[in-house]
Amino acid sequence: MMHPHTELRYISEQIGYGVFATQYIPQGTITWILDDLDQKLEESYINSLEQAMRNQLLKYCYRDSQGRYVLCWDIARYVNHSFDASCISTAYEFELAVRDIYPGEELTDDYGYLNLDEPFECIRELGTSRTRVMPDDILHFYPEWDEKAIGAMQFFNQVEQPLSYLVDPKFLDKVNAVAAGKAKMDSILSCYYDRFGTRTSLHPDVS
Repeated sequence: MMHPHTELRYISEQIGYGVFATQYIPQGTITWILDDLDQKLEESYINSLEQAMRNQLLKYCYRDSQGRYVLCWDIARYVNHSFDASCISTAYEFELAVRDIYPGEELTDDYGYLNLDEPFECIRELGTSRTRVMPDDILHFYPEWDEKAIGAMQFFNQVEQPLSYLVDPKFLDKVNAVAAGKAKMDSILSCYYDRFGTRTSLHPDVS
């Protein structure tokens, strides 16, 4: 579920739609969280569909650490990519604002942590040499993304959290401990789908 102070807006023919803030969303706010209405689809089901339907699902789904395709039921599926994303994913099935997001500003993700099946060609952005998202980007950029998530989590208890009631009970104690500074945050690396089974440990804590 997307933060309630967001809306879908048309951007351009090239980009299509995006998700924008309608009110101020401060750093450390949960901007999206997985909920029971989001669909988790097995790869075998995706492959059983005819091509047009499969293409639509692949366009709007991300893959979780177990390889399932997740289709968000609301406008979350329209969140666009940016190498300087305003949101960051976490090991707790929610995303955080990594900086203050102001009314009219777009909410964005770095698609590098979404376990894409194929490389994603991007619009060139200032301030980065990256022009393509790769399926294994999380293996290379997780230290940078962990740092952003830790920075955002420091404000977790200082801001309004309209989506906190949806935090999965299995994560609740850890999230509360991390927010209180009593535990290390789990790395975003734990979100990686190791499709080839080449890594043995993908659940490190970060300081």
